[in-house]
Amino acid sequence: MRCQPRYKGLVYIWLKNKQSCLLCNEPADGTAPICMACETELPWLGDHCETCALPLPAAGLTCGQCLKQPPRFETVIAPWTYGFPVDSLITRFKHSAKWPFGRLLAELLAQFLQHRFDEALERPDALVPVPLALKRLRQRGFNQAAMLARWLGASLDIPCEEQLLKRIHDTSAQQDLKAEARRKNLRNAFALAPDAPIKGRHLALVDDVLTTGATAQALARLLMEAGAARVDVYCLARTPKPGDAT
Repeated sequence: MRCQPRYKGLVYIWLKNKQSCLLCNEPADGTAPICMACETELPWLGDHCETCALPLPAAGLTCGQCLKQPPRFETVIAPWTYGFPVDSLITRFKHSAKWPFGRLLAELLAQFLQHRFDEALERPDALVPVPLALKRLRQRGFNQAAMLARWLGASLDIPCEEQLLKRIHDTSAQQDLKAEARRKNLRNAFALAPDAPIKGRHLALVDDVLTTGATAQALARLLMEAGAARVDVYCLARTPKPGDAT
């Protein structure tokens, strides 16, 4: 009896020198399965809020929301806006278990972060994936944030600590809610693991997309109140303000 499903597609091996682009199927230029043309055309995040990475019309600014209510996290690092084809790749990775797409995006995010570290962004002590509710984890079969954090940790040589945070209440799906409803939805949704080593550490939360920042804010507050020295947020994409062009 066959124990493995039949799969006729390509299996991407990051140690190989020759890859085909996952987006256009042309030969890739490097070890990651994406060609230079497709990588250039990704929706790279331009000018944005220095704190929450919200797309803005000019560089070096802080958005009104962050000025009015400064979040507990220090900064959000995201390479892209949530637009085509990144939005499609994230959706297929997250909801259809197309892991090569997630791995590709994680590899590009790792390169982006390394560039920022070289430009004096402070390296964190550990990567902490946003936890997934147990019910949703059982339905999906994996936590996409945890997978991203593992890939980033391996590429950047930063420990990935998946057990620091727990999601103790199963809440409604965040994408179906507006900003205030998201904040209310997350009240008391998270907790620290017993004896979690938090005090004095610089931690980076890892997730796929930042929309209103409600989840990141809830987790950052929890970590900072437990004594963390600093909390950053690393994600693949940042959504624009509702009504703005992507």
